[in-house]
Amino acid sequence: MIDILFVDDEPNILAGLQRMLRSMRHEWKMSFANGGTEALEILSTTHVDVIVSDMKMPGMDGAQLFDAVREKFPQIVRIILSGYSEKEMIMKSVGSAHRYLSKPCDPDQLKSTVNKVCGLRKLLSDAHLRELVSQLPTVPSLPLLYSDLVEELSKPEPSSKKVGQIIKQDIGMTVKILHLVNSAFFGRSRRITDSNEAVDFLGLDTIGSLTLGLGVISQFESQTSAAFFAELWEHSVSVGLLAFKIASGEDKSLANDAFTAGLLHDLGKVVLAVNLPQEYTSVINRVRNAGISWFDAERQVFDATHPEVGAYLAGLWGLPTAVVEAIAFHDSPSEAYNTSFTPLTAVHAAHAILHVSSQSESKPGEPPFDLDYLNDLGLSEKAQLWAAKQLTIV
Repeated sequence: MIDILFVDDEPNILAGLQRMLRSMRHEWKMSFANGGTEALEILSTTHVDVIVSDMKMPGMDGAQLFDAVREKFPQIVRIILSGYSEKEMIMKSVGSAHRYLSKPCDPDQLKSTVNKVCGLRKLLSDAHLRELVSQLPTVPSLPLLYSDLVEELSKPEPSSKKVGQIIKQDIGMTVKILHLVNSAFFGRSRRITDSNEAVDFLGLDTIGSLTLGLGVISQFESQTSAAFFAELWEHSVSVGLLAFKIASGEDKSLANDAFTAGLLHDLGKVVLAVNLPQEYTSVINRVRNAGISWFDAERQVFDATHPEVGAYLAGLWGLPTAVVEAIAFHDSPSEAYNTSFTPLTAVHAAHAILHVSSQSESKPGEPPFDLDYLNDLGLSEKAQLWAAKQLTIV
């Protein structure tokens, strides 16, 4: 049973929600609050898994409510209901809301969203993991800029010009995308200086994934050294691009998800390092001094690993299941029980190839591939060929 609290200052809307969701009463235990103050009173005495709130409310608006919920009840999944006219107000909720739904909300979309975010407990059911995530001072939310991109890219005929205009709203992301498109990754002889041209060159799907990664990274930049993020970004983009190349050779329909998953495969590592720096320093010292793996060290310190944390957050954002799975199991793909090539396969292979070639991240004695997994898929020889050909991107 999922415990959900709905918040709105309009009694008629709350009544409508009750009628609309009546069919879910055997799966959801629902509470209703007429505004932010009443919602906090309910939360102080009632267990809640998910809170769904209107944005524009008198007294305490949705952003203020979610700020309070994040501080007092960080384990609760926070979903904002908003209208397009409330866009400026929604910006206030960036960082405090996990998901955004448009008003009026389609009941099937609401049901699907709630069930998916709660379904994460089945994929990553360890209570220690949820407890750990709830302790993080900053749990990144899906960047609003990426939400706008998803909306545009979901149209039957998305506009490259519109996508470029969305990106231009964030100067930092524009600079980084232009820097990337002009880097050695793509080996261009002529520099690109316009975001619209960058969109045309990279393609809409790649731009969407890059912007998601950049949006996540930017939420932490002010708290961690530039060198850390430069190394993280370079490695993440390398894995993403190599995973894209591998997937393109096997199943082009999976290439974009492989790129996104590769780009975000170490999301949990940066979130842990930034939010719990002392604890993560202990992880680093254990790896260096005791010679154990990152995963063993993280398990000792957090009772969870960075792939689990990253996948949990990616699931909260509503990224495709294949992407969440690849983030969760990129270093241990056998645990996913897949029987065919998926984005996980591409990300695992790319990570292994680049991991071995990186002296700073080398793990003596650890094989580059999960050979049991690749043998089951009939891809062990092909994986060795990927490595032998050195599918480098830098």
